[in-house]
Amino acid sequence: MKALIQRVSEAAVQVDGVQIGQTGPGLMILVCAMEGDTDTNANALAAKIAKLRIFKDDAGKMNRSLLDTDGGALVVSQFTLAADTSRGNRPGFTSAASPAEGERLYNHFANALRKLGIPTGQGQFGADMKVSLVNDGPVTIWMEL
Repeated sequence: MKALIQRVSEAAVQVDGVQIGQTGPGLMILVCAMEGDTDTNANALAAKIAKLRIFKDDAGKMNRSLLDTDGGALVVSQFTLAADTSRGNRPGFTSAASPAEGERLYNHFANALRKLGIPTGQGQFGADMKVSLVNDGPVTIWMEL
């Protein structure tokens, strides 16, 4: 699985002008299931992100995790993270999981975060979403498991 995580002070997602997910301080997580990914990959990525020490401690150093800060997460499906731009000018997405498997793993990933005790909002798989966020730092990290 691939993820782009951003430390945020707030983030929200809308579909057809209606806000369907949000978080306060925490993480905005764009996630993509790749061909061959399993529940194990989704669980491992959720655990890694939950424990990633990218929040400031009392000394101002990035030394605290999402679990340490009681922060939340907003998870949005983003199949374009699978883009292959090695040939031509039009990206290819054949390495992404099939839509049905991608949606299943996307939901599994979000539920894995919830099971770790992280309040988790979600976008709508396959929808045309409008995402807004305030990147804190900015801190943006690419992850692949």
